[in-house]
This record gives sequence, C-alpha cells and structure tokens, in this order.
Amino acid sequence: MPQPVATTEKQVTGDLYAEVRTFYARQMRRVDALDIEGFADTFTEDGEVVHSGGERQRGRAEMIAGMRASLPRYRDICVRHWFEHLLIEADPENTGDEDTVRTSYYTLVALTDREGKVSFQPTFTVEDELVRRDGRLLTRSRVIHRDRPAGQ
Repeated sequence: MPQPVATTEKQVTGDLYAEVRTFYARQMRRVDALDIEGFADTFTEDGEVVHSGGERQRGRAEMIAGMRASLPRYRDICVRHWFEHLLIEADPENTGDEDTVRTSYYTLVALTDREGKVSFQPTFTVEDELVRRDGRLLTRSRVIHRDRPAGQ
C-alpha cells in the first residue's frame, strides 16, 4: 500500500514554521540523547504514538516504559533523527482553533557505532497533531508509517 502523503495548499506564517521546526529540533535532541522523560514531556499527558508495526502507546507513562525497554539496543551507538520535507497545516478543520497544528514529514534515522560506521534505519513518513498548551507546543498524536515502494 502506498504511503499517505499529506499536502496542504494553505500557507503558514514564517513564525509558525520556525516555531514548529524548533520544537522538532528540541524534541529529537532529547530522544537522541536518550532523555526519555524529557522526550515524553514534549507530548500531552494523554498523547499517543502509533508505530509503523501497529503498536500503540497512550500517555507519557506507556511511552517511557516502551523507550526504557528499548534502551539496551542503543547502548553502543549514537542515534540521530533527521526530519525533512515538513508540511504544516494550522487550524486543519478551519474551526478558528489556532492551537491545533497538523504536520507531516519524512524521517531518516542514522546510527553511528563506536568506530564511526554509519548505518540507516528504514525511512518513514510521520503525521503529527500538535497542540498549544500554556503557550507551548506539545504532540498530541503521532502516527508513523514505514515507507514502502508503490504497489506493496
């Protein structure tokens, strides 16, 4: 099945674009530094992640538990998440709700071992719903789709 590709014709402000890019830069630096609690804190308390294999984590506690279980595989490597081709849609339902932002982007994960050898994970398309709470962007929902060739 081809990957969903979100498109938007509506332009967002430069300020919102910069804010969203900065949000992701900070969020991914936390996960890459294995700051599990700091990463979970970038989600709403009831935030949800649906992984490409269908596994769903609801709430910060489930996210933290899932990430802790994965820590051993990151023991001797440096992880870097790269996001690109970011699309941003403010007030996606045209309701006047300026506190909801939907994004779609491609992600590449690079792994560097102790000798400096770099390998890559499969690529993904990610769809997020961000909300503003007390002036701060948080992720309310993340759906991760593993990229596959057309026709698969």
